[in-house]
Amino acid sequence: MVVRGGWEGHAPIAITDLFLPFLEDEGFTVETAQSLDVYADRDLMAATDLVVQCWTMGEISGEQTRGLAEAVRAGTGFAGWHGGIVDSFRGDVDYQFLTGGQFLMHPAGFLDYRVHVRPERADHPVIAGIGDFDVHTEQYWLATDPDIDVLATTTFPPDGERAHPVVMPAVWTRRQGAGRVFVSAIGHKADDFDVPEVRALTERGLLWASR
Repeated sequence: MVVRGGWEGHAPIAITDLFLPFLEDEGFTVETAQSLDVYADRDLMAATDLVVQCWTMGEISGEQTRGLAEAVRAGTGFAGWHGGIVDSFRGDVDYQFLTGGQFLMHPAGFLDYRVHVRPERADHPVIAGIGDFDVHTEQYWLATDPDIDVLATTTFPPDGERAHPVVMPAVWTRRQGAGRVFVSAIGHKADDFDVPEVRALTERGLLWASR
């Protein structure tokens, strides 16, 4: 189930469309939804192996959050990238607990920066065989839960507000009950996925999260 909507600046339909052929080639029967009401449909969610969400900002009801969280904890996978998963439903703490992170800010514009794959997690199937790589896009500053498995990071250099570099999670996984959650902070624009490493880790993350 691909759930897409919210702020149009993240092109939720156009960018999720990039991954529909991949998911179908991997054997998924793909449905799309432009309403969060699907999260409150318990039968539908129980029959769903993977939810790919691209829904920036917006509001989610308590019933919808509970439905999503219950499904994930029962085994439905949950995955997404950038603001479509970590800048969603800013007022809902239960949703943020599900993802393990929340967007706080990004420096103005698009930046050139390096994504560092954590050597101690190099055997994880999402990043196995992928080395450090460079991107030109937004760099997210996030508040993250300590109970996430960080696979890759970025570094914010010293600036006028801080005299030291800050290492920030950029790609992580998380387990919630029987379910798996995959998050990548990269993916503001479609050509972010033209970077082979970004495309590869995103596709692998979707597969890893699936039931």
